[in-house]
Amino acid sequence: MTNEEKVEHWTGLSDYDLETADAMLQTKRYLYVGFMCHQVVEKIFKACYAKRKEETPPYTHKLILLAQQGDFYGELNEEQIDFLLEIEPLNIEARYTEYKERLLRRLTPTYCETLINRTKMLQQWIKTRL
Repeated sequence: MTNEEKVEHWTGLSDYDLETADAMLQTKRYLYVGFMCHQVVEKIFKACYAKRKEETPPYTHKLILLAQQGDFYGELNEEQIDFLLEIEPLNIEARYTEYKERLLRRLTPTYCETLINRTKMLQQWIKTRL
């Protein structure tokens, strides 16, 4: 697979996950909205990493680490970094029973809509750097 194909692969997965986040919102599966928003950002970050480093991104779910190792962390503004810190735990918390109940209280329909909108904005911003 060429590097450009890797970038397209990760970008396509990110787009698919964004559609899935929207579907989860429509079906009121709010726990998975947060999880999928994390996945959208993770995969578009991996596309950016592949583009800039011309190598396979690391096997990690840590968004800040991907941005740092992908050499684009310094381009993120404070609001974007705050958003990453907000969604980073959603990847783990959605998987474990002890976190799910607390997380579900936070993931209201309005909050989930906001998550998706902020995710779309960050994804589009990264796409301008590909």
